[in-house]
Amino acid sequence: MVWSGSWVAERLGVELVGDAELRELLGLALRRNPKRAHLLVSHVLGKHVPQYPSVVYGAGFQLGRRVRELLGEAGARHAVVLGYAETATGLGHAVADGLGTAPYLHSTRRPVAGVARAGGFEESHSHATSHLLLPEDPDLLTGDATASYPADPAAADSADAVLVLVDDEFSTGNTVLNTIRALHERYPRNRYVIVALADMRSPADRGRLAEFAAEIGARVDLVARNAGTVRLPDGVLEKGQALVAAEEAAQDLAQSAGAAAPQTASGAPRPCTRVDLRWPAGVPDGGRHGFTPEHRATLEAALPAMADRVAAELDDTARRVLVLGFEELMYAPLRLGTALEDRLDAEVRYSTTTRSPVLAVDDPGYAIRTRLVFPAHDDPADGPGARYAYNVAGAGFDAVVAVVDSTADTPELHAPDGLLARLAPHTAQVLLAVVPSYIPADAIQAVAGPSTASVPSTASVPSPVPSPVPSPSPDRQEEPRMLPEPLRGPAFSSYAPDEVGWLLQDLSDTELEAPTEEREEAIQSGGAHYAESLPVEYQPSDQYQDLFKAALDLSAARIARAVGAVTETVLAERGPRPVLVSLARAGTPVGVLMRRWARHCHGVDLSHYAVSIVRGRGIDANALRWLAAHHNPADVVFVDGWTGKGAITRELAAAIAEFEETDGTEGFNPEIAVLADPGGCVRTYGTREDFLIPSACLNSTVSGLISRTVLRSDLVGPDDFHGAKFYRELAGSDVSGHFLDTVADRFGEVADAVDADAKELLTADRAPTWEGWAAVERISEEYGIHDVNLVKPGVGETTRVLLRRVPWKILAKRGAGADLEHIRLLAEQRGVPVEEVDDLPYTCVGLIHPKYTRGATGADGKAVESK
Repeated sequence: MVWSGSWVAERLGVELVGDAELRELLGLALRRNPKRAHLLVSHVLGKHVPQYPSVVYGAGFQLGRRVRELLGEAGARHAVVLGYAETATGLGHAVADGLGTAPYLHSTRRPVAGVARAGGFEESHSHATSHLLLPEDPDLLTGDATASYPADPAAADSADAVLVLVDDEFSTGNTVLNTIRALHERYPRNRYVIVALADMRSPADRGRLAEFAAEIGARVDLVARNAGTVRLPDGVLEKGQALVAAEEAAQDLAQSAGAAAPQTASGAPRPCTRVDLRWPAGVPDGGRHGFTPEHRATLEAALPAMADRVAAELDDTARRVLVLGFEELMYAPLRLGTALEDRLDAEVRYSTTTRSPVLAVDDPGYAIRTRLVFPAHDDPADGPGARYAYNVAGAGFDAVVAVVDSTADTPELHAPDGLLARLAPHTAQVLLAVVPSYIPADAIQAVAGPSTASVPSTASVPSPVPSPVPSPSPDRQEEPRMLPEPLRGPAFSSYAPDEVGWLLQDLSDTELEAPTEEREEAIQSGGAHYAESLPVEYQPSDQYQDLFKAALDLSAARIARAVGAVTETVLAERGPRPVLVSLARAGTPVGVLMRRWARHCHGVDLSHYAVSIVRGRGIDANALRWLAAHHNPADVVFVDGWTGKGAITRELAAAIAEFEETDGTEGFNPEIAVLADPGGCVRTYGTREDFLIPSACLNSTVSGLISRTVLRSDLVGPDDFHGAKFYRELAGSDVSGHFLDTVADRFGEVADAVDADAKELLTADRAPTWEGWAAVERISEEYGIHDVNLVKPGVGETTRVLLRRVPWKILAKRGAGADLEHIRLLAEQRGVPVEEVDDLPYTCVGLIHPKYTRGATGADGKAVESK
């Protein structure tokens, strides 16, 4: 392939020297700039060269991961990321995402009325030099704001808050070092990290970084994807300017002679179609005034639905789609592009317009092949001027999705010589998506006066749009007022507050326990439902506790491997930011472990909630309403511990279908992700082996001290979540944290095996076989039970039978070993026979006593073997 810098290199004698990947990363072009002749054109920045959005985002995200590794977990929690306008606003934001919990701010050339300037600096070589810093929260620059984000706020200190500065290239270093010097004088700190796609310093400049760090008395690190340098011959600036003038004169002559007619798409261009994104309220359009981890989570949840709205407007025949951002507005269109990649069969590319003038030469050895020129359309502070879109004309895009903020949705945008009109001859379809320009509430009040005192603290305010095309107002589904926020530990459960939010109501002060035999008789007689009361919590003997610990030590690596496999499958198939919703309570430890895996291996903090589902009654509809109000339903992944015969799988599918029909909310996927699927009931699992998952051995003491969920009409009203109890009094016996930590400690050693497992799962036929359901029906008839609900297959379900129900007998697969030691111990304690059988698809099956009455057991509650 021809290197896209060869045209400049041959004519000016410019050399690009560096690592093997450098020429794939960078091309060369000539600038119409009196300060620097050449322009390094990145193929992964998403500014001048249309690129796959996932490649652009991945480049920044991976740099953020490297910074996270450099700083460590504690340092990353106290980091603030600053990106440079205009080219690195999206790159810096992606770096902040890679760090995971870092707030983000980018410099800007757009002053905003009412927003105080917290800093600024000059970029000497740029076409437009002045940078402003306009954070809504000035503490972002002092470092004090990071105290809001770490888990241990007391550990945060402004001097320890690392400032991460991101630019597309680090050449002389003047811009970044001048920034650090100016900020350090006002907001001194101990450490800075410079991040760039390419470290292009000359040998003479490489020693300056250490000297500068010593000068200011702080540590300064550099993280770059690639390294090299540009060798410039003497007089290159003058030669470059002369070459630009000659090329432009030749192009003007050719155009006047009619030789440069624009390439047009087939058919007449269509009028622009506006797409209502329904941008989430309160989320900034970018980092101009700051972007917090909370903003990030809300945007992630809304992205799929916004992409779906764009996809719905695209022609079915569109095979190449360009998402075109606008100057500093790079991150929002970039993430919209990544979401579109997940949803379209078409090829999706991403680039943005720019204010930088660059010579275009239609030659494969030149990085800027074509350019579109149009007037500025955001009323810039430095006055009107030309703006550019490069490598769009003649690129064969079937559709262009232009994404601008509402400040830029002006008559100039829609004018006959505006951007939209310039795009039309080069594509069959132009869509316009407008993101509401974010203006801090204090700025709104300062400009409009005291009458706006009621404006909320975060506001996305759209600017007026010229008639006849109105600007849509931001829209999101409002949360039902009667639903409270999730319960969290330590007030409810022994889990850390960030591990899980319980969409339940606290019934801890309500007497709900009943003797096991009374519950069983009432359930089987039809006089009560199992969810209307709770079994008395089983208090394990010392022998059983020792058995649990031994089983955990034996199976921790096996569980870690299954956790990794199912989590990687979910991330690959459901997107990088799924919302985990575990089915309380057996699914909740698994949900916590999946969340820990995602953080351990990918640096991603996934949202995790626990909800109630009750066999025969369905899932908690109010919990679904809360989830739909706070997240995109399409991102919700339901999580459970294991499958038995698949009753809950079927229950969930039926409940979701009924909810969508009655509530009108769509998008929830009823599939369940489980650790183990011995019954062949689901397609997302870590393993299909039936083995001992030690969390099944115990009740609340391995599940955050939370009871089973309760659904009873006198306790749970139509506007309430289902209920549960928090057994604080059992804290001395709690092993919930020990279980999680023991499994998570094995993540590192199983990583390679998980990688292989995940690759195999993603290419395998994982369609449910329902083998377990068929076996349950057969056993039910063979043993004269005639009720599949009384047949509980698998190690986990059999354990529940022995702990909570009145067991009749246990069927054990002949030759089953250590996985059944706790089953045999519990069976002995309850006086339940264990029958070894062949041809069992499970390791064991628990049978509940059929037609139970208290007379069918002894006075001590032990089962009486049927004669």
